[in-house]
Amino acid sequence: MTDGDATVRNDESQNPGGLSEELLQQEIEKALGDMSLMDMEDRPAQRRQAGGEDLRTGTVVSIVGEDILMDMGGKSTGVLSIKQLGDEPVPAVGDSVEVVVTGYNQDEGLLLLSRQGAVMAASWDTLAVGQDVEGRVTGHNKGGLELTVDGIDAFLPVSQIDRTRIDSDDLPDYVNQKMRCQITEVRRSEKSLILSRRIVLDAEAEVARKEQLATLVEGKVVTGTVKTIMPYGAFVDIGGVDGLLHIGDMGFERIEDPRKVVREGQKLELLVLKIDRETEKIGLGLKQLLADPWADAESKWPVDTVVSGRVTRLMDFGAFCELEAGVEGLIPISEMSFEKRINHPSEVVSENEVVKVRVMRVELDRKRISLSIKRLQDDPWIGAGVRWPVDSVAEGTVTRITDFGAFVELARGVEGLVHISELSAARVNSVTDVVKQGEKIQAKVVSVDEERRRIGLSIKQITASPDYTGIEAAEAEAAKPKPKRKKPLRGGLE
Repeated sequence: MTDGDATVRNDESQNPGGLSEELLQQEIEKALGDMSLMDMEDRPAQRRQAGGEDLRTGTVVSIVGEDILMDMGGKSTGVLSIKQLGDEPVPAVGDSVEVVVTGYNQDEGLLLLSRQGAVMAASWDTLAVGQDVEGRVTGHNKGGLELTVDGIDAFLPVSQIDRTRIDSDDLPDYVNQKMRCQITEVRRSEKSLILSRRIVLDAEAEVARKEQLATLVEGKVVTGTVKTIMPYGAFVDIGGVDGLLHIGDMGFERIEDPRKVVREGQKLELLVLKIDRETEKIGLGLKQLLADPWADAESKWPVDTVVSGRVTRLMDFGAFCELEAGVEGLIPISEMSFEKRINHPSEVVSENEVVKVRVMRVELDRKRISLSIKRLQDDPWIGAGVRWPVDSVAEGTVTRITDFGAFVELARGVEGLVHISELSAARVNSVTDVVKQGEKIQAKVVSVDEERRRIGLSIKQITASPDYTGIEAAEAEAAKPKPKRKKPLRGGLE
């Protein structure tokens, strides 16, 4: 294969780690700095030269797996891969073999050996961009790892070692490891290779992802590892496939921060809730595998029992109160006080406050519990018909004025209404023409409905009484039409 062929293959190969050819080349040059692959540190003096090979003879000491250990003389030991022999028979212990020294493994104290001439040439002829090869890590530098592939020098940039970021301090841990990599560049002038392990790992992960996706079905329980946590949930690796565990499916309780429930690297058992095979999106659930706290709500919180709970949220219409994790009840604003009209729940309770409440209603099918604070106290409306019987005169303070009348507080928690039609015998255009907010008044009780919590009052029925001498009576008298004066008869006669 010519250099031109290698260039074409290089253009058609996969981009390692998603990098363009230009960016990858820049990254490699940056990693190597002023060095070439021929200049990498810790190389022995015995190296192939541009015009030939430094042949040496070694004696086979032992054969371990795919490696032939050889005595090179002068207390030097070398290692030769059986693959270097090609079609040649494997030598026996004690045989002499001519080899070329290609490198030195400092940690193991071994010379790295290759077969001479025809075998080396054959290896070069078969190398191509995009080809997967196996190499042994012989060293490292600040830019990545140094490898030998069948006796050929190779370089693996640090960004191409793994699918995740590798710290330079971790590079020594890779020495002596065998790695399967893909050739991304063949440098024939330097007799060296540029490799990417990341491409191989990405390809393997893609195969595993497709296999896993094909076996997934909704309702299946899977084991996964939390990869990334976002404000709306967590992405979980379930065997090469990423699924989303939404914050709403992490637990029955209201969760504000996913990090309070899961952590990166944590292993979880999850239920597959939904699979969109077109977009390859997977929805996962954690709470679906937990016991539902609402299952025995009716027996745990029967109607009329008094319990304690924590206020979780305040809304205009009431406050939500958590009885236990995953179970919230609602305290309507109308159930917060008998004594005064509440405009907002914050007038009575605050978030995270622990309060006592009475259970008013449990709707298990709708997962709703209605709670009350005011019903922990005595109901001031009980016996209202006895305290303020019809036709009696009651005294109170005007608390609210509306277009249709005035509300009068007769006792704490009990209000009656004086309708605009019951303010005065005279025509009333505006309620404030007769009464003002905060004013103390007397009114006749005209109706009492304890069940509906309504009391009807009348001011005009008091002013119409012959015993009443207040200003309202005077106003009423003044408002009466005056009798017409008779015209005198003509001619002066009466």
